[in-house]
Amino acid sequence: MKNFAGTPGTLTALILRLFQCLFAVGSIASMATTKSFFNFTAFSYLIASMGLQVIWSFGLAFLDACALAKKKVLHNPCLLSLFVVGDWVTATLSLAAASSSAGITVLYFNDLGGCGLDKECRKYQLAVGLAFMSWITVWISSLIMFWTLAAG
Repeated sequence: MKNFAGTPGTLTALILRLFQCLFAVGSIASMATTKSFFNFTAFSYLIASMGLQVIWSFGLAFLDACALAKKKVLHNPCLLSLFVVGDWVTATLSLAAASSSAGITVLYFNDLGGCGLDKECRKYQLAVGLAFMSWITVWISSLIMFWTLAAG
């Protein structure tokens, strides 16, 4: 297998995983600091999905950091298959949560006029934006994992 950017155990993979964690934690923090996020199921789903994303990404970031410290590249096909499936599952959940939360945010806060320019509305929008950024980085990682698995 070739060693290219984003392959598990490389610095690029570690950076991608850290950004996934950072965006997911930011989304959770932004949503959880509002008063009424629990009134909307989509927002609760976003919190749960981003929580799973933090756990998954942090675990893989730890593996990447250990592999970097030992100067090993993780090319085990069984391990790569696990990474691919895990990335696809978390990417699907993240996209669904971000999309449903974005839909609720637009419908309720813009179309129904239930929100002005107060801080709570901005926090919802920030949480959704960070969730999409987390999904983009997971999507990139999942494509790299799939490519690495297919190349091997």
